[in-house]
Amino acid sequence: MNYKELFSRVIVLISYPAKAWEEISREEDRRKVLGAFVYPMIGLCGLSVFIGTFIGNTAGSAAFQIAMTRCCAIFVSLFGGYFLAAYAIDQLSKKLLRREGQYELNQQFVGYSMVVTFVLDIISGLFSISLLHWILQFYTVFVVLEGARRLIKVEREKLTPYTLIASVIIIVCPALIAAVFNKLSVILN
Repeated sequence: MNYKELFSRVIVLISYPAKAWEEISREEDRRKVLGAFVYPMIGLCGLSVFIGTFIGNTAGSAAFQIAMTRCCAIFVSLFGGYFLAAYAIDQLSKKLLRREGQYELNQQFVGYSMVVTFVLDIISGLFSISLLHWILQFYTVFVVLEGARRLIKVEREKLTPYTLIASVIIIVCPALIAAVFNKLSVILN
């Protein structure tokens, strides 16, 4: 997937999630999400944070170190958060939906469901929108709902609990890893 396709996928996932999930459900290679979506989006988030650190920074020569630390923090939180969320949602599918052997499907679901997190991290890397960042994160619930319906094909009676739990997992996992990383950075510095 090139960047033109990447940006069109992001726009469709945010503006028309139902249509996007229909297209995604027709993809044959479930692992394609990593190289075509998750890794490039994590890279863009890191680049955004790196550039955003220099905007209005008065730290002088320490700015580069601050930029690298913030860039590493976003990489680690999104990368680790993605895999932690994929594992947790796979466990959720086993417990709530009684489905085994769908790890690649769950990876695909989590990767595309994190689109709101990725976009907000790109924007907040350049501009300070911390409170708005957490408020807009709730749009993830709608994206997850459409993905649960169309990609995971969750039964109607289990759709609400699955959507709410999966949304919390997708939102909290990167934030949890970021908090741990930032705490360790302070301790080790």
